[in-house]
Amino acid sequence: MPVPVTASSPADTRPTASGPPRRLVLLLAVACGLTVANLYYAQPLLSSLRQVFHVDEATAGGLVTATQIGYALGLLLLVPLGDRVENRRLATLLLGITAGALVLAGLAPGFGLLLTASLLFSTTVVVVQILVPFAADLAPDHSRGRIVGQVMSGLLAGILLSRTLGSLLADATSWRVVYLVSAGMMALLALTLRTALPQRHPTSTLRYRELLRSTLQLARKHAPLRRRALYQATMFGAFSAFWTTVSYVLTSAPFHYGQVGVGLFALVGAGGVAIAPLAGRWADHGLVRPMTAVALAATASAFALAGFGRHSIFALGGAAVLLDMGVQTTLILGQHVIFQLDPASRARLNSVYMATFFLGGALGSELASLAYRSHGWTAVAVLGAGLPLLGLAYWGTERRSH
Repeated sequence: MPVPVTASSPADTRPTASGPPRRLVLLLAVACGLTVANLYYAQPLLSSLRQVFHVDEATAGGLVTATQIGYALGLLLLVPLGDRVENRRLATLLLGITAGALVLAGLAPGFGLLLTASLLFSTTVVVVQILVPFAADLAPDHSRGRIVGQVMSGLLAGILLSRTLGSLLADATSWRVVYLVSAGMMALLALTLRTALPQRHPTSTLRYRELLRSTLQLARKHAPLRRRALYQATMFGAFSAFWTTVSYVLTSAPFHYGQVGVGLFALVGAGGVAIAPLAGRWADHGLVRPMTAVALAATASAFALAGFGRHSIFALGGAAVLLDMGVQTTLILGQHVIFQLDPASRARLNSVYMATFFLGGALGSELASLAYRSHGWTAVAVLGAGLPLLGLAYWGTERRSH
């Protein structure tokens, strides 16, 4: 029988006026970054994997699509458990499964098994979307945006730096080592979170089927949730379109970059991480609506720059930074909105938000792969600009109360 938790207990996750300790926020940020990186190691390796397994660009791009579909499934089927199961135990279990699937990916003899393993580990790395609501619960109302922004900066750094680290490690050793090393890190992280995280007791007693049904009911009930999720789907679709295909541009004329060059280019995009804490502060100061429009417009502009400047590494690099800043801004602004809708259902709210987000990313990856194969980078730039412009048009219908 669990020991009751008092207000002074370190296991209590109720927010205090001062907020959570900085070391705990840092741990959550690092955990999110290391875990979500597994979704993106393959992106700069697509050219190499295409040659190793003798598949075309569209088939290789399917690896990115599979990870995003797997992540969306995990968001819908596993993240709602964050409101039902003690979070520390749930996080440990999911990370253990992730480690095993990464080992399978690293040892895969064929593309089909690599695809299957990627689908599996991408489903369980949704643990990061259990840790983000965990951080929101720890934070007092007046600084929730800032603290969630800090944790999300770790997650977003993992998304961006994973491409560079994966490329450099693959170039020095093998693409298989990338997955095997990450498997070891996931096992170590599972042990660390098991000992360091405070307990977060369930906020719901619903059975699993009822929990899933209630998640759908939340989506129907809260119009701001649907709206923010659709904004983010267009943004992440654009983000995925860029990063799924830019390695093909960089490895062809006039650049002819190798694996290291592609990895170093991916590092440029990491400059966008600096926007995350600022986005959290904008949210805390009531600037959600105007900054959403700015971010959507900036992302469309990034693709205009990338399209017209496709032969300039500086133009492509600038586009990458602008794109990442725009996507991060709307992500954090959106989470600030949805976490205020129902504090007892934050994991389920985040489940709907992020599942829609990653389905948009999967669609963006697949469409970009097909566009690049048929009409090249220009078609990708048009697609990438069009998606946030759709979001901006939808933003124009938003009432100011949202």
